[in-house]
Amino acid sequence: MKALRLSSSNLILDSTAADPAPEPGWALIQPILMGVSSSDIAAARGLFGFQGILGHEFVGKVLSINDQPDNPLVGSRVVGSINIVCRSCDMCRSGFSNHCRQRRVLGLCDADGCFAERFALPAANLVSVPDAVSDQVAVFSQVASVAVHARQMVHVKTKPYITVLGDGVTGLLIAQSMAKLNASVRLLGHHPERFGLCERWGIKHRHIDDVGRRQDQDIVVDCTGSPDGATLATRLSRPRGKIILKSTPAPVPSSSFTENSWAVDPVFVQTVVANELEVVGCRCGMISEGLKALAEGSLDVTPMISRPMRLDEGVSALRAAIDRTNLRIFMEP
Repeated sequence: MKALRLSSSNLILDSTAADPAPEPGWALIQPILMGVSSSDIAAARGLFGFQGILGHEFVGKVLSINDQPDNPLVGSRVVGSINIVCRSCDMCRSGFSNHCRQRRVLGLCDADGCFAERFALPAANLVSVPDAVSDQVAVFSQVASVAVHARQMVHVKTKPYITVLGDGVTGLLIAQSMAKLNASVRLLGHHPERFGLCERWGIKHRHIDDVGRRQDQDIVVDCTGSPDGATLATRLSRPRGKIILKSTPAPVPSSSFTENSWAVDPVFVQTVVANELEVVGCRCGMISEGLKALAEGSLDVTPMISRPMRLDEGVSALRAAIDRTNLRIFMEP
C-alpha cells in the first residue's frame, strides 16, 4: 500500500508499505479524509524524534476489527482519539488515560499514523460520525476536542479578559470555544486576512504587533507554536493571571523538513516567578466532545475547509501546509 513515511529525516511516499496488522481489539481503517496539522510538520522536521508513517487527523471507514467481526463500528464512518494507551497503569486506572505511562500517539510517537491507504487503531479509540456531519467537518474533531478541553480549563467567576495568541486553526477554534464563556475574548495574530473569520464569529481581533503589553489579561492562551508566544503571554497576563500553553514550540518555518532547535526564553521563567503566574499545559481533549461540538454547530469550521490534495501528493501537501497562507491542507487517499 501507499503511505507517507518519515525515515532518517527523509519524507517519502512509500508505495511498498506493509499493510497494518491490527492487534486484538484493533480496527483496520481506510481513511476518507486526512488533515495536515502543524504537529505533522514538526514531526517531519524531527522535533519529536518520530520515525514511521505520519498523520493523526482523519475521518475513516472501519474495514474490520480484529476478533470482533460483529462490532457495530465495522463499516461505519469514524474519527478517533490519537492516544493509544495501556488501560492498566495507575494513570489509566485513575481516569487520566491521556497521560498513560506507556502512551503512544498516532503518527507522532511510536505508532504509525493515518497518512496511508490503511491504518490501525484500537476500536476503543473510535467514535462514529453522525450521518448529518460531513467528512469535511468531522476531520476537525481532533483539534475541536482541544478547543473544548482548553475552555474546560477556565473556571469563570466574574467576566474575565481572555486573549488567544495565534490565528491558526487551533487558535481560531479555541477563540470560538472561549467565546461561549461569560468572557471578553480577543484573538491576536499575524494574518489580517483571517481576522474576517473573527468578525464572522463576533470575536475581537488585532494584529499581534498592534497591542500594548499592559499585563491586564486574566487568561492568555498561547497557540503560536513559538517560544516567543509563551514570553508574550507573560507580558500580557496580569499578576496571578493564568497562561494556557497549547502548542509545543515548533522549528522555524522553512521550505524543507530539516530539524531546528529552540530554547525557552529566560524572561518567561523570570516573569512567571515574579508575577506568580499560573501556567498550565493543554494537549488533547476527548474526541467525542470535539465531534459533538462540531455536530451541534457550536464550533464553525466551514471557512477553513479547502480542496483536498491526494495522498500521492503527500510530500507537496506538507510543504503546502508550511505556507501560512493556507489555513488547513487536506488529503484524500
